[in-house]
Amino acid sequence: MLTSSSAPSRAPSYATVLRTPHAVRTFGAALLGRLSYGVVPLALLLAIKDATGSYSVAGGAMALFGAASVFLSPARAALIDRYGPRRVLPPMAGLYAAVLGALALATWRPGAPPLALGALAVAAGVCTPPLGPVMRTLWSALVPDRELLQRAYSLDGVAEELLYVSGPLLVGLIVRAGRPAAGVLAGALLVFVGALALVSSPAVPREHASPGPPAAGSPDAPRLRLHGIPALRHTVLVTAAVGLCLGALELLVVAFTEQRGQAAAVSWVLAALSAGSAVGGLAYGAVRWKLSSRVRLVAAAAGMGAALVAAGLSPRLYVLVAVVAVAGLFVAPVLTTAYLIADESVDAARRTQAGAWVNTAFNAGASGGTAAVGLLVGRLPLALCFALAAAPALLCAAALARPRSRRTGAGAEAEGRVSGA
Repeated sequence: MLTSSSAPSRAPSYATVLRTPHAVRTFGAALLGRLSYGVVPLALLLAIKDATGSYSVAGGAMALFGAASVFLSPARAALIDRYGPRRVLPPMAGLYAAVLGALALATWRPGAPPLALGALAVAAGVCTPPLGPVMRTLWSALVPDRELLQRAYSLDGVAEELLYVSGPLLVGLIVRAGRPAAGVLAGALLVFVGALALVSSPAVPREHASPGPPAAGSPDAPRLRLHGIPALRHTVLVTAAVGLCLGALELLVVAFTEQRGQAAAVSWVLAALSAGSAVGGLAYGAVRWKLSSRVRLVAAAAGMGAALVAAGLSPRLYVLVAVVAVAGLFVAPVLTTAYLIADESVDAARRTQAGAWVNTAFNAGASGGTAAVGLLVGRLPLALCFALAAAPALLCAAALARPRSRRTGAGAEAEGRVSGA
């Protein structure tokens, strides 16, 4: 915590974040590696489809890849917390890049066995390096001032949003010039070079706590268990609910545009969502908030849910674009606040895991939302589908908006760390 003499006299800017020693080098390396996450999913989907001639095989392989990547994220983050990024990231990124290389070779020409592709997709998902959680942990060390950290997380979230927009565009250029499998190779190269550049940064500690006998009173291993940290558990639930909403929204937008014979407009609606998220993230990070993190998280989740309900009532496509952009304004603030709460809820030895839980909840929620709303579209009115998609965020916000009862024991102590008690 900064003393009064070292605290900034005015709200720090995004430029202040980037002027922090080693910030640009570290952030740039992380973004280079994370660009792979915008490239690989689409490139791999196209490559497997071309190699097998089957959308079902491609979809099944990507489902396996996504499940292994998302649900094992906390375990990979635990390895980072236990042994440090310098010891874990290079071999993990090397394995991931090697498996992607094997997938690229297997899909370079038609005739690849579907079972082999599925097995390789699972292996790639298992090895996916958690560059996002690692970077957010490094931000916490680079900018210990909480106000500046809010801006760092906002900047990180907006940059990540742009990566997921630019990644598919890069795949399109690669496919036009060659084969989808070349895009998979490009993703392997990006993540490997980015990970090596990240761990070479002076911001990454050269020494890490010994994996030997723990100190007195410390856990045997820095494993994070959500049930013992109410603030983090609630945050993970809200983040999962927001992920559900967004996963459902993508499919609902497709249904909305197809009903009106404007299927080609899907990209414009989703671009409006990304643009809204970028604007909302930058604006959120620039504000000096007096409200607690918990209140901000609840308000942002409720705002996004309400906008989703309104989107279902849109009479025209241009109205949907505008309302979806409004919904996007709340996405980056939800994630930024969730990462701030995760950072505050645990000790330094478990920050990577805490951030990974938020990330896992969001991605798992998005996948579940797409699957769930797929069962409803065509069976229920579209406006009702939008309302049901918004329900998880609204219900979680309502539940957390209730006054907190007094707690005793570890749960109250853990939550007190977030509220500043």
